Amino acid sequence: MDRTGGKLTVYFEDPFWVGVFERISDGKLSVHKVIFGAEPKDYEVWDFILRYYSGLVFSPAVEAESEPDVRNPKRRLRNARKQTCHTGIGTKSQQALQLQREEMKTIHRQNTRKQRETRKEQKFELRQQKRKEKHRGH
Repeated sequence: MDRTGGKLTVYFEDPFWVGVFERISDGKLSVHKVIFGAEPKDYEVWDFILRYYSGLVFSPAVEAESEPDVRNPKRRLRNARKQTCHTGIGTKSQQALQLQREEMKTIHRQNTRKQRETRKEQKFELRQQKRKEKHRGH
């Protein structure tokens, strides 16, 4: 049976507080990065999750190994302490964010190229129209 899980890591990245939503589904990791600005309080983070989580656009999925379920409560507490002491985001999350960045860059390049070509065609049409008007005579 496939498991689905999620994690939110909030950390300070000078000069803003950043939140990284990680979603693991079917052994694949998807990530979304949110900039909070000032240090968010717990209730502000919870309110953000309730209001905007459904509208977040996650990065393309990256393969991720799933961690086995740990039953020992002391071990869970130890792991939670390690995670809170750890600053930054995991390498898999960074890879997923990089993948999303590259995908957005290619989309932006395609849109810019289309705009440039349409602008060039419009200029050409305008020049042709002006030439025709000059040669019409009076």
